[in-house]
Amino acid sequence: MARAKAAPVPAAAAQGYSEARASAGRVLVVGDVMLDRYWFGAVERISPEAPVPVVRIERSEERPGGAANVARNAAALGARTRLLCVVGDDEAGVALERLLSAERVVADMHCDPTISTTVKLRVISRQQQLMRIDFETLPSHEVLAAKLAAFEEALPECDVVILSDYAKGGLAHIERMIAAARAAGRPVLVDPKGEDYRRYHGATLLTPNRSEFRQVAGPWADDEELAGKAQRMRSELGLDALLVTRSEEGMTLFDAGGMHHQPTHAREVYDVSGAGDTVIATIGVMLACGAPLVEAMRVANRAAGIVVGKLGTAVVHPEELAALPQEGS
Repeated sequence: MARAKAAPVPAAAAQGYSEARASAGRVLVVGDVMLDRYWFGAVERISPEAPVPVVRIERSEERPGGAANVARNAAALGARTRLLCVVGDDEAGVALERLLSAERVVADMHCDPTISTTVKLRVISRQQQLMRIDFETLPSHEVLAAKLAAFEEALPECDVVILSDYAKGGLAHIERMIAAARAAGRPVLVDPKGEDYRRYHGATLLTPNRSEFRQVAGPWADDEELAGKAQRMRSELGLDALLVTRSEEGMTLFDAGGMHHQPTHAREVYDVSGAGDTVIATIGVMLACGAPLVEAMRVANRAAGIVVGKLGTAVVHPEELAALPQEGS
């Protein structure tokens, strides 16, 4: 990914988000991609074959999901964004490539003819999700090894690395990726999955949501106990920082300086799917253009408040962030 000369950032944009500031950043996203399909229709009767609703489909939509949604969020905010992933040799993979190209994401897609591109199909009626159907298989070792080589080649041409783990097999070499990125002096942000976080050792930032963190660290009675668990995990995993996104409670960052909390900015929660993608993408963009982590968290919290007001996997646009009142106003 060639680095174009960035436009100078106005002095007024030295703090907070601006599209001009974001355009100076180069973000590399690696991870599990999927195609999110939405079928919208009306329910007017119950099936005579079984006690289930009959949905008459009226329209459909397709959007990039998983790591692809992270990449499109970073690109929407203005960063030069490259995505490294594995897809199948199928129609869904072609659709993903087309959608990402339209959103200014440079997609380096490694094709594995032995798998099907992950697809999540959601059936929606009257703005309510009735069903989700998943199609997925794990990529082969040979394709993953090739992706690791491409990752190492891409490191010099990025400012920050985002590893988006959806437990679909695309990050089988994540330990080596983290080590290579840190050796190259690049911050590594990880959106984790599963119960074993040891594979993320040495990352710059981990961004579990509240339920994911509780699954690994156990429950807590108050913020003091939460802080103790978070700082202990940060130390054990060799992390620079840990960010726990807490839904209606906002988000809390734990680093060597202590605990930094941001209350939620959501005006109306409509759909939380993909909100974690927006958070990590926004933090990545801010870090890529030189913002401190606490400032990046504040902007990401504002972005999350916008995206949960939208249906399905969505992005936040520069003008939406600009329209929000600034901190302290």
